[in-house]
Amino acid sequence: MQKNNVHILSTRPVGKALMDEAALHDIFIDEISFIDTEELINPDTEKKIQQLSGENINAVFTSMNAVEAVRRFISPNSLWKIFCIGNTTKQLAEDIFGKEKIAGTAYNASQLADNISHNLQVKKVYFFCGDQRRDELPVILKENNIQIEEIVVYKTIETPHVISKKYNGILFFSPSAVQSFFLKNSITGNTKLFAIGSTTANALKPFTQQHVIIADLPGKKNLVFQVINFFSKTQIS
Repeated sequence: MQKNNVHILSTRPVGKALMDEAALHDIFIDEISFIDTEELINPDTEKKIQQLSGENINAVFTSMNAVEAVRRFISPNSLWKIFCIGNTTKQLAEDIFGKEKIAGTAYNASQLADNISHNLQVKKVYFFCGDQRRDELPVILKENNIQIEEIVVYKTIETPHVISKKYNGILFFSPSAVQSFFLKNSITGNTKLFAIGSTTANALKPFTQQHVIIADLPGKKNLVFQVINFFSKTQIS
C-alpha cells in the first residue's frame, strides 16, 4: 500500500521527540511559532507576589507562562493552594510548589472555574494570567460569588508569518496563535485543523466552517498523536 506523505504545520514548537515520532509514520512537522510571550512584572507586581508568597492563598494558573513568571518570587515553603489546568501547566506547578499543593485541576479554564466554584472552602482566588486572558474563568467565578483578584504577569505578542507551503494539517495551541495565523493567512478545504482544546477550537470558528479535530486530552503529545492516528487512517491524495 502506498504510504502517505503528510506535511503538518505546528504553530508552536512540539519538540524533536514528537517530530521524530510523527516522521516514523511519514508525517513531517514544520514548527513555526505564531506567538511569543514576555514577562510583565513591574516593581509593584513583584512586591505583591512576594507579599502573597507568605500567605495562605488560592492561586489559579491557566498557563505555564504565568507559572514561570512567578516562580522566582515564591518561597520554597509557600502555603499556596494551586488550581490549574492539566498537563504542562500542572506538571510545572507540581515541580515548583509540590504535588501536595495542587488543590484542583481541569482540562480547560471553564471546567477549572466550575471545580473551584464547587469547593465551598474557596471564597477568593488570585488569578495569575497574561494580558490577553480569556473571560470564561473570571465570569464563572464571579457568577458564583467568588472574589477574584487578577495579577497580570506576562504579555502575549503576536508573531504572524506568511505561509506559502501547502499543508495537510495545522496544529493550534491557543486562541492567540489562531488570531496571529489568520492575520496573514487563509486555509483551503483540504487542510485539516487540529486544536489543543475546545477554547482554541472555538477561536477558529470565525475563520473557517471546517470541522476542527480536538485533542482527547490537553498537551502537545496528545495532539501530535491525534494527528498520527488521523492520518494513519486517512489516505492522502
